[in-house]
Amino acid sequence: MGTDTSGEFQRGWAAALLAVRSWHESKAKQAMVQSTRTRFPKNLEREADFHRQSAEMIMTLSPDDV
Repeated sequence: MGTDTSGEFQRGWAAALLAVRSWHESKAKQAMVQSTRTRFPKNLEREADFHRQSAEMIMTLSPDDV
């Protein structure tokens, strides 16, 4: 792999991680909003917590992890 390809891969990797993190953050917000509108909010609060934790952990991934 040439240096240009490697740099391009790194930019793509960073963009993908950012997109996944953003998706998890929006899902966490969505679940919290839904939890305020239901009689049984605990499941949605757990779902929001899962997405929050996933958003935090996603940035620790490296290409070697997959």
